[in-house]
Amino acid sequence: MTRIQAFNELHASQELLFIGNAWDLLSALTLEKAGFTAIGTTSWGIANSLGCADGELIDFNRHLAIIKTIAENVNIPVSADIEAGYGNTTETILENVLRTADVGVAGINIEDSLKEQKGLRTIKEHCNLLAQMRTMLDHHGFRDFYINARTDTYFLEEQPFLETLNRAKAYVESGASGIFIPGITDYQQIRELTLTVDAPINLMSLPGITNCTILKELGVKRFSFGNALSDKIIAYMTKNAKQLIETQDTSFLYEQ
Repeated sequence: MTRIQAFNELHASQELLFIGNAWDLLSALTLEKAGFTAIGTTSWGIANSLGCADGELIDFNRHLAIIKTIAENVNIPVSADIEAGYGNTTETILENVLRTADVGVAGINIEDSLKEQKGLRTIKEHCNLLAQMRTMLDHHGFRDFYINARTDTYFLEEQPFLETLNRAKAYVESGASGIFIPGITDYQQIRELTLTVDAPINLMSLPGITNCTILKELGVKRFSFGNALSDKIIAYMTKNAKQLIETQDTSFLYEQ
């Protein structure tokens, strides 16, 4: 079984797929050792590890090299977060998607938000991109490659629910394998989406959206924690580095 097939099967399981988000090889290996069955890279975490903010501010080759290192060194499926595709044209985005598939990942996250201005691609524009992406992947030997279509409606729209529902349905019809809706926290809206959209719904952890058992009961098929773990580790390092300077004493580093 290929990793693409294995990744698709994880979404078809009766169990919720809890993905561990990694930002470098050490974090990926740690998550795999802990028992996660799949890894999703976090663009936010990768950018922070390179001293940058999120938002496609790092060179795509540099970003892809980290994704490649992770995919080559773990034994579980990897999904790559490539934000909005790192390109200003459809051709560039499609090329970057194919390059990402070539490094051995089983899927990608691709979002509908714009990077150089505020807002979302139109539904028509994003559906056209997804349809071309699916055709290209199929023609290059990546049939069933997992396209997790992320919509940023809950970050950018004042009344996001209906827009989210319309976009989710259209994205699935255009070739998306699943729908990623970061920012949603309303249980009733989550339930309505999982009942209405004919594809796995993926949510991201936020305060109030943290429990896999509850989300499974709502029909959610995939759950990730995004940059929350990397942020927590950075905060821990910052606190301890400050303590080292302030105390001029390393003894606390050896405390259990």
